[in-house]
Amino acid sequence: MGYVSELRKMIGHRPVILVGSVVILMDKEKGILLQQRKEPKGLWGLPGGLMELGESAENTATRELYEETGLLVDNLTLVGVFSGEEYFVKLQNGDEFYAVTIVYTSQDFEGELLVSDKESLDLRFFQLDTIPENMMGSSKKILNNVMKNGKLMRR
Repeated sequence: MGYVSELRKMIGHRPVILVGSVVILMDKEKGILLQQRKEPKGLWGLPGGLMELGESAENTATRELYEETGLLVDNLTLVGVFSGEEYFVKLQNGDEFYAVTIVYTSQDFEGELLVSDKESLDLRFFQLDTIPENMMGSSKKILNNVMKNGKLMRR
C-alpha cells in the first residue's frame, strides 16, 4: 500500500497537498511522449506520478516514467514547479488535493515502450502541432506554459 492510500485511510477525503513529478520526454523528431490513461478514462497526459516517502523528485520522475512506459530516462533537466489554486483536484470518489508538480524534460532514454496494463491505454510520441485535445487539465496547463515560455529542449 502506498503513502497516499495510507494517508487517505486516516483523513478521508479532506484536501491534502500531494507532490509528484512528470517528464516531458522528447524523441529525436521532437515528439513529446504522452500516456493515454485509464483514469480519468481515455485522457492523455504526461507520464509521471506521486512521490513516495523518502523519494527525491528526480527518483519519482525516473521511477514513474519506467513504471508507466518501460523506458529508462537519464539527464533530467528541471523545467519548473507548478502549484497553486489552479492545480486543485477533486476526484470522482470525493478525494481532494492540491497538486505540486515538479516538471522535467529529457531526450536521453532507452528501452522499448510498454503500455502498463494497470494505468495506461496507449503511449505515443506526438509532434507539438498534433497534441490531442482530450488531455488532462494539469498536463495541458503544464505543456502550454512550457511551450509558451520556450522551455522545451532542442537539439
